[in-house]
Amino acid sequence: MNMPAKNPLHLREAWVIFFVLGLVMLNFPFLHIFNKDVQVFGTPLIILYLMVGWPVSILVVYLFSRLLANASPEADDDNSPPPPQDQP
Repeated sequence: MNMPAKNPLHLREAWVIFFVLGLVMLNFPFLHIFNKDVQVFGTPLIILYLMVGWPVSILVVYLFSRLLANASPEADDDNSPPPPQDQP
């Protein structure tokens, strides 16, 4: 069962939003918030923040790339009619 493809323009806008969110997450305010003398399971909070945030950002990039690949029209669609051929 195929889900209807979303508008690629909206997906590209989401790319920009998540790119900016990634920049904010790796900038001073957020790093300062998590740079405390708190340890979770013996790991400093800043290290835990980076070690969880990095894979999550990679997962988001992976999911969006898969979504964009599914949203683009396929050239090898079997239901499309063959292109017209010129006869001399």
